[in-house]
Amino acid sequence: MPISRRAMALLIPLSLLAAGAGAISLDDLSSKDASGGLKAALETGANAAVSKLGVDGGFLNNDKVRIALPKMLEQARPLLKLTGKSQQLDDLVVQMNHAAEAAVPMAKPLLLDAVKSMTITDAKQILTGGDTSVTDFFRAKTQDKLALQFQPVVKQVTDKSGLATKYNTAMGLAPKLGALAKDQATVEGYVTQRALDGLYTMIAEEEKAIRADPLGTGSKLIGKVFGAIK
Repeated sequence: MPISRRAMALLIPLSLLAAGAGAISLDDLSSKDASGGLKAALETGANAAVSKLGVDGGFLNNDKVRIALPKMLEQARPLLKLTGKSQQLDDLVVQMNHAAEAAVPMAKPLLLDAVKSMTITDAKQILTGGDTSVTDFFRAKTQDKLALQFQPVVKQVTDKSGLATKYNTAMGLAPKLGALAKDQATVEGYVTQRALDGLYTMIAEEEKAIRADPLGTGSKLIGKVFGAIK
């Protein structure tokens, strides 16, 4: 939904507070430019995050999003090491991260649909909402739907390993004892949540990069819009 002139009038006073003296402000932009620049920035961030994560090693080799074992399992490592079975935990970590890598490409259509459905209210929040407003927008619009889409894919990958069954057996008892968050009771639930966290973490990284150097995206329109609110 394009940003109307009336909506721009509401946005301008707030944007002027953020614009430095002599800088281009949103007042200098048409509603078409503001809308186009925002959507281009959202699409750029979403595409970059998915492309970096949805490949072999996208999670496993990235310390910012790598999925580690729940603390309860990690604490069992010394005992398993004594019995020569600690390698099983390492194998499970690899499988969990590969499951997340398999699921993340499914996010792209939903993320782009969220961009297309951006409302005037969404645009105002993104333009004036601070350094994480793009990430907050995507999380609010897509998190629940993505969780539903990710989990079957994650389960399909993790079910191929007997280690997943062992995880579910061991962890399934923990919530009853109040020792574990509910979303960690199954490997697919745990990996799905961590995959989502990783996706939004990478979107946040892309958002920071765009805000720091909007012209570096190669889009003059993104540069104009985000340059006006730096």
